[in-house]
Amino acid sequence: MGIIYRRLEEADLDTFISMRIVQLREEGATEDIDLVPHLKDYYKRHMADGTFVSWLAADGDKIIGTSGMSFVEKPPYFSCPTGRIGLLSSMFTDPSYRRMGIAKELLHRVVEEARAYGCGAVQITASDMGVKLYTAYGFKHNGNFMQYTF
Repeated sequence: MGIIYRRLEEADLDTFISMRIVQLREEGATEDIDLVPHLKDYYKRHMADGTFVSWLAADGDKIIGTSGMSFVEKPPYFSCPTGRIGLLSSMFTDPSYRRMGIAKELLHRVVEEARAYGCGAVQITASDMGVKLYTAYGFKHNGNFMQYTF
């Protein structure tokens, strides 16, 4: 049957969230809260208002790859005069399906969503595994990323 690509639907959220948590664990995140209700709330709200999109890869009925793009807006700057930015997240492929071009296809689809939304830039905090994919696609390193956490 082959791998098919389709947009995330609300009916997919439980599987999508489970895969997001597997991704976070794989990246070494510390689990000190139950993140499921927070993720479910976020995705439902932002899918409804069009500020989050995701493309999925499926092999039959099994979701094997995920992607996500959140749209935010900040004051325009020289390299992004629209002020619209796509924040890439949830890039994950089932380990048994890696190195088959699935992540590249998912990345392309969500980057095109950002382009259609009018984003002037797409940003991601890349895992070690993702750096090659993003570099090959044309992403550039920005060593200025900093975060303040409450």
